[in-house]
Amino acid sequence: MMYEKLAIPNTLAAGPGPGNTDPRVLEQFAKAGIADHMQPDVLRGMKECKVMLREVWGTTNVYTFGVAGTGWSGLDAMISAVKPGDKVVAFVNGTFSGIDALSLRMKAATEEELGANPLDPDAKSVKIINVPHGQSVNKETIESCINDHQPKWAFMAHYETGSGRVNDLRAFSDTCEKYGVLGLVDAVSSLGVGDFRIDDYPGVVAWASCPQKGICCLPLTYAPVSFSDKYIDVLKTGGARSFVHNPILEARHWAIIDGSDVDKGSYHRTHSAYAVAAFHEALRLTLQEGISNRAAKYAKFEKVLSGAFRAMGCDVTSNMTSLVVLNLPKNLSGREMEFVQHCRSDNFGIWPTLSEPVQIRVGILNLLNDKAISEIIERFGIALKELGGQFDDNLVSLEIDRLSRPIAAE
Repeated sequence: MMYEKLAIPNTLAAGPGPGNTDPRVLEQFAKAGIADHMQPDVLRGMKECKVMLREVWGTTNVYTFGVAGTGWSGLDAMISAVKPGDKVVAFVNGTFSGIDALSLRMKAATEEELGANPLDPDAKSVKIINVPHGQSVNKETIESCINDHQPKWAFMAHYETGSGRVNDLRAFSDTCEKYGVLGLVDAVSSLGVGDFRIDDYPGVVAWASCPQKGICCLPLTYAPVSFSDKYIDVLKTGGARSFVHNPILEARHWAIIDGSDVDKGSYHRTHSAYAVAAFHEALRLTLQEGISNRAAKYAKFEKVLSGAFRAMGCDVTSNMTSLVVLNLPKNLSGREMEFVQHCRSDNFGIWPTLSEPVQIRVGILNLLNDKAISEIIERFGIALKELGGQFDDNLVSLEIDRLSRPIAAE
């Protein structure tokens, strides 16, 4: 049987990610010559990527590079230093920090614990701190739990897209530093969105992000990671039960050896010229726009979007700047999945939450312009009315009018 050529239509990707990739990134991906992974221009691109990544992360960490794959690849590399029996505290307030916590339980589980339940081990050395959905992980919770359990490692997501909440990074870093704990942070949804420098948070020794959210690159390129010398020393002492995602071995392919940049790396995996070209361009665009400028745009457009949704009768429960999480008006309560599918049938790609309670998620990754925000509001409002929602269009228009105000005014 001969299948027809796959034709995927353009979609307004207004979800938590991946976002709409910038056309210039796609162009670089498509224009890359068919080169082997050791071709000089590919290697030059890799060297420049790691330097640009240090600026994007805001760090002097030499062990800063990209792990081939999605954000999960970067996260797996980050937790590779966790060993069976290691004491861990993991803060969970959404779907993705929950999956991170499961990964940590698998890493820290003893052979017996893993054998008893390989896919969901009860690792006695891991303490999961569940924060109610719709709430952020705050200073009081972080301080009390780390003080009580005195772990070797502590984990937290910076921005949790499962619930749309920003967690207290300053408190997490300060508490880890205070108690001599090694902090691990999932920055999948915050890198390239929030205005922060990781060197300002010395209690965190390892960070992992992804290419397709704030960096706005193709999903299968490179997941940005950054490791402090303290983390690398732990890895050197204890090793990692991973070859593919071992940070030291990964770094060698990026010409980072023994804590220094060198002229030539050593082979670890086959890199793609196309992926390097796309990732390089995405980082160039990020630095060209500036982290602070981009973060200010996200903050402005999220305020407009949230204001418009509230004017439609929705209850916004999130505090992220790239993602709005909301409850539908009371007369549509319980119809969230129906509403999402209704929108997606018209190539308007919004998302539900992936855990209870079911809510609506509307994102603006790489949609930082008046036209895109206006279209999201318009299409959301039309869909709401088609399902029986009622609201005053004039109130929504007042929110849209805020798009014309300077960013500083917001």
